Amino acid sequence: MIHAKIRKQFSEGPESAPFSLDLEFETAAGSGATVLFGPSGSGKTLTLDSIAGFVRPDSGRILLDDDILFDAPTGVCLTPQQRNCGYVFQNYALFPHMTLRQNLEFAAERRPRLERHRRINEMIEQFHLEDVAGRRPHQVSGGQKQRCSIARALIGAPRVLLLDEPARGLDAPLRSELYDVLRQVRLTFGTPMLVVTHDLEECFELGDRMLVVRDGRLVQTGSPREVASRPANLEVARLLGLYNLMPAEIRALDPGRNTSRLSVQGFDIGGSYIPGHLIGDRITLCIRPDSLRAFPRDGSLRPNQIPFSVVRAVDRPAGVRVEFNSGLTVDLPRSSFDPTVKEWVVEFPAASIQVL
Repeated sequence: MIHAKIRKQFSEGPESAPFSLDLEFETAAGSGATVLFGPSGSGKTLTLDSIAGFVRPDSGRILLDDDILFDAPTGVCLTPQQRNCGYVFQNYALFPHMTLRQNLEFAAERRPRLERHRRINEMIEQFHLEDVAGRRPHQVSGGQKQRCSIARALIGAPRVLLLDEPARGLDAPLRSELYDVLRQVRLTFGTPMLVVTHDLEECFELGDRMLVVRDGRLVQTGSPREVASRPANLEVARLLGLYNLMPAEIRALDPGRNTSRLSVQGFDIGGSYIPGHLIGDRITLCIRPDSLRAFPRDGSLRPNQIPFSVVRAVDRPAGVRVEFNSGLTVDLPRSSFDPTVKEWVVEFPAASIQVL
């Protein structure tokens, strides 16, 4: 398990904005996988590099299984070789002049000769590289380079596996194959993983624990399901990209009946009671596109319905995503959407509304 408190400051330059990384976290216990999730430029790779020893933080402390890797007050800062962290880089970082086998040999050079030969053959077999082990990186596919990069990171029996955007640049079948490989790594090697990604699907595929990072700060932690179902604030909801976010005003609150009345674009809708708020407060509704219902407008409005006009519709594998004015999106079954109809009513089920 990693316990990390990392602070790193970059000053403003002639063509660069200042940036400050200030994180404190611990990873999932045992052989679990922790995912650092956030947009580009939020400090995820910098965090990984600080743990691996490629970057020295300005202050803080990093422990791996209670062993100190970095401690600013005492001046301890182990080299990358001393930390024994396997690192899978975004660009694979395979030596281009070496074959895949030679890349593995280089990573295993500290092992005894007979053990090194046996271990390399095992890794080639486990990662299905038998037919391409004699080729150089530019002669193999992205998926094969990725598998070789993971095998090279694991061949030294690291205490933790650090992966920086492992599925970047891979198409859907190769991503699926990569996820299968990493799940097998956990079963076979029992190596804990810390994964950097900006892909929410990857969090669900790989992560036991999710750390949401924004502008160098930790803004929410929890399992991927917990974070996705209950974003901590508006900032996290925007990062997830799963929700419609609509401004509203509280018109009435009734704790006894567990109800509220909200004004959205001049229309009243009913919801559950909202603790910690007062009548007149301005809030943001947070609701998933697949939780909304939409019907062609027939002239009447029923409770919790608001009229909208269609802006565009996009076919998706499971149906149609309809974008209405005000940026509202609704996911509908293909059979329920009539492209000739422009005026619709959207129903907001009270049980599906979250408030931020």
